[in-house]
Order: sequence, then C-alpha cells, then structure tokens
Amino acid sequence: MGPLAGIRVIEIAGIGPGPFCAMMLADMGADVVRIDRASAVRGGDPEKPPRDLLNRGRRSVGVDLKSAEGVDTVLSLVAGADALLEGFRPGVAERLGIGPEHCLARNPRLVYGRMTGWGQEGPYASAAGHDLNYIALAGALHGIGRQGEAPVPPLNLVGDFGGGGMYLAFGMVCALLESRSSGQGQVVDAAMVDGAASLMTAFFGMAGTGFWRDERGTNMLDTGAHFYNVYETADAKFISLGPIEPQFYAELRERLGLHGPEWDAQMDRSAWPELKVKLAAVVAQRTRDEWCELLEGTDTCFAPVLSMAEATEHAHNQSRGTFTEVAGTVQPGPAPRFSRTPGAVRRPPPHAGQHTDEILAELGLDADTIDTLRASAAVA
Repeated sequence: MGPLAGIRVIEIAGIGPGPFCAMMLADMGADVVRIDRASAVRGGDPEKPPRDLLNRGRRSVGVDLKSAEGVDTVLSLVAGADALLEGFRPGVAERLGIGPEHCLARNPRLVYGRMTGWGQEGPYASAAGHDLNYIALAGALHGIGRQGEAPVPPLNLVGDFGGGGMYLAFGMVCALLESRSSGQGQVVDAAMVDGAASLMTAFFGMAGTGFWRDERGTNMLDTGAHFYNVYETADAKFISLGPIEPQFYAELRERLGLHGPEWDAQMDRSAWPELKVKLAAVVAQRTRDEWCELLEGTDTCFAPVLSMAEATEHAHNQSRGTFTEVAGTVQPGPAPRFSRTPGAVRRPPPHAGQHTDEILAELGLDADTIDTLRASAAVA
C-alpha cells in the first residue's frame, strides 16, 4: 500500500502545511496517527466523515497535551514510531514536554519534523504569520502580478503547501532514509520562508544573468510576454498559451493565422505590450470551447483555464484518474505515481479522537487502563 508502507508517523494536529505533509505521507502508505486535542473531540458518525481533506488517510487519538498522562501517552506512541511532525511556534512543544529532546530520549531513531513559517530561530521566529507574509519575505510575492499592478497572492500554494508541507515531507523522508544507515534520528526544521525561497532558485539564477527584471509583469513568465499569458475568450472564459520554444510558437502562429512580420521577433521585449493587445483581440473572436477544438492536443502549449469543478470533468484528468472520490467527496488523488507500490487514499478524514481506543489498545493498554485515562480526561 505505497512506498512508505511500514513507516509510522505521529502527527501533532495543526492547520495547513502540517496536515498537508501528513496527508502526503499517508497517501504514500505511511501509518499516520494524528494527535487531536481532547477538547476538539465531539464524536461523529464514522459513516459521515468530516470534509477536511487534508486530514485524510489517518487515524485520530484525542489527547490532553496539558496533562502529564496525556503527554506520557504521546511519548509512548513516539517510542514505537519512526517519525513525528508538529507545527507549533518555536518553544511550544518543549514547554508541553514533547519537544525533540523529550522524544529523542524515548526513541533515538526518531525523525522529528518541525513546520513553522519563519523557522526555529531568527528575528521573526516568534512572530505570527501566514503564507502571504512568508512568500513576501522570501522574494516570491513581489514578482507575481501584472505590470503596474499590485502583487497577486497565488492562493496559499507557494508558502503553505509548496514551500512548507512539501518541503517538510521531503525532508522527513530524507531523514528517514539516513536513519536507516546511521541508526540515529534528527530534527528537520522546515520553514515556509526557506521553502518559498528555494522555489525561487531558478529566478535568482535568471536575475543574476540579467534576463529577469525586478519589475513584475515585464518578464517572459510573469505575463510580460504575449506568448506566455492567459486570454479572455468570446464567452468571458479564459485560455492559457505558453509556446516558449520557437517551434511551438511557430505552430501557434500557423493555427491562429498570425502571419504578419510583427510576430517574427518573438523575444523582442519592446514588442510584447503591443502583441499582447493584438493576440487578445484574436482570442476574443472565439469561445473557449472553440479554441479547445482547434488547439487541444497540439504543440501550441495550450490549455483551457478550468474551475475546480470543470477540472474534475475534463477528459485528460478523467483518463489519468487525477481526481478520485472518497466517502462521497471528489478530491485530488495521491501524487506522484509509482509503478510497483502505488499510493492510495486509505481512509477518509477521521473525526477527532475517533480511533483513541484502537490506538491505545495497540500500545498494549488494557480496557481498564484506557477507561482510567478517559476518566481523567487525559484522552478522549
């Protein structure tokens, strides 16, 4: 059931990038046990799972992390785990008694993953923040937007999920591989500002050669170029065009009838503003579906701009099974794909504390001990 089958991960419940990291690990076969706050346990019908898809694929234990018995329960789980991940502000896990020192004392082979916005140290480390702030400081937000307009937040894909959750998952798998040879665990410090900066590596390289300008909306990949842009169609929808390579640009010209000499100097930046206006006028003559009929499957580097609902219905996505349905909810399937050990959505999101008894029994606790922990509110 996935390339990470046999790996057990303890996830201390959080929001956004932490759960996304845990989802990625669970999709790839890891047995992820989520530690939810006991106060968050409200019950719920297992046949009607919550819709928080980032929590899919794992089981949940309700624990009071402010009680000694609750902390000891977590450390007991840590003793038999391969990894743990948490998304607290710096110092919080230590104050609770589940920081790296406490956990590695119980399990020296443990990989301890930490997800923060600013990192474990630095002038901003203790400050609150969100995706928008992290990508702003990393130099990523400044370049996203059109010329003369304000930067445009790219949802929270770049900081939370790209620079955060994905980098933490990558770091934890790297550390898990290393621990197999060394027999030692370590801490993985994944900061969203670091990850967002890392994602900008190619652009720093282009800036170093003078190819990339600081003024947004004037470069080849930031809507500055006529051949790498989105255009409105006759029915007020949009298409994307991106034929960067000369042979692909030539095919676009042929199919759209762009035969005038003004289209020859593809890389002449001074011509880009005028050519964007002219290409917009051409695209506006047909509907999105008409452009799909003409350009889909060609080397013009074309795709319609789809809504989430439309994306799930598109023939290409359906043929690949890009989206799947679990417990009545359509959602993206696991990625990437493996030929021999494919990932899978093993279960829908759990209700908080849904698997408390099951997990504690796996620890070897008998029913009376579990009842005592529940009576003391250490677990729920």
